Amino acid sequence: MLRRGAAPAGSTTGAPEKSDFPLSLGAPKSTRLKLELKDRLIFWLLVAALHLLSLLPDFILYKLGVAGGLIFFHLDGRHTRIGMRNLEIAFPDKSDAERRRILRASYINLGRTGAEYVRLGGFFYRRLGRRVTYNRLDVWNNLTPKYPGKGALILTAHFGGFELLPAGHALHGFQIGLVHHTQRFLAGDSLVTFIRERAGVQIIRKHTAAREMLRSLKRGEIIGIPLDQNAKRSEAIWVPFFGQLAATPSGFDRLAMMAGAPVVPVFIVRQPDGVSHVIEIFEEIPQQRTGDREADTLVNTARYQKAIEEMVRRYPEQWLWTHRRFRTRPVRGTPSLYA
Repeated sequence: MLRRGAAPAGSTTGAPEKSDFPLSLGAPKSTRLKLELKDRLIFWLLVAALHLLSLLPDFILYKLGVAGGLIFFHLDGRHTRIGMRNLEIAFPDKSDAERRRILRASYINLGRTGAEYVRLGGFFYRRLGRRVTYNRLDVWNNLTPKYPGKGALILTAHFGGFELLPAGHALHGFQIGLVHHTQRFLAGDSLVTFIRERAGVQIIRKHTAAREMLRSLKRGEIIGIPLDQNAKRSEAIWVPFFGQLAATPSGFDRLAMMAGAPVVPVFIVRQPDGVSHVIEIFEEIPQQRTGDREADTLVNTARYQKAIEEMVRRYPEQWLWTHRRFRTRPVRGTPSLYA
């Protein structure tokens, strides 16, 4: 399902000399929430804490991130059990020791991502852009004549240094929008919004997402959506993911259909040095359009999940295994896979 296609003559890993990927439209319009005095104070305290931590050199920040990941791996019993169960479902042929090694590496990856988040939220955040390169950014050169005037949906996941996918891309001067779920912790929500928008990421809040995303795609803009987490029953269709039927949002494919936009798998892969990243861009996923919307959405969503599964199989240590991906079961009353 993941296809890279033939590279143009002379192209190499990294940003090509010319790409038709949309350039930044300037500083994104702020979508930060209006906070009460208490929440505003908490928000500014969090901003100050990130800036203070970001004064640490990167080699110390990353060591602290790795240490934090390992501490959580050993102390976070609930999520460790969820991760081990997910790995048992995904890799039934692997030994328990091998699954535990993968989960431990996943926690370390998450710790490094936390260190990068401190850098993004503090001083010297623009230096992170220098650690992000591309493989096949020139894919957009082929999409532009095929979809004139149209934007594209980026299919992605909580994978690698996932916060750096939109931020690193925006720091290279390209346009990118991201759907954001408003958090109950309002000061924390404002912090996340502040960090992303400062890097140049356009935030689309979920309560206005459908209309705003459709308008953005019809303006030729690019929107990234992670499609690797459990969906509520009211929003879900069930498609295979690692051999289990997984509740997956149906709205992603319906949006692609309404906008007439391509779906392009894009993932950020952490490199062996632990601090640099490559944004891997693959050929668009073919969409079935027969006129039977429900059947088409089922087929297409299965293709999208297959693309994510293939990437996770390639780099299992870089996926977020601690989410209850199979929480919503196809039949009500079915025993939980996490019991």
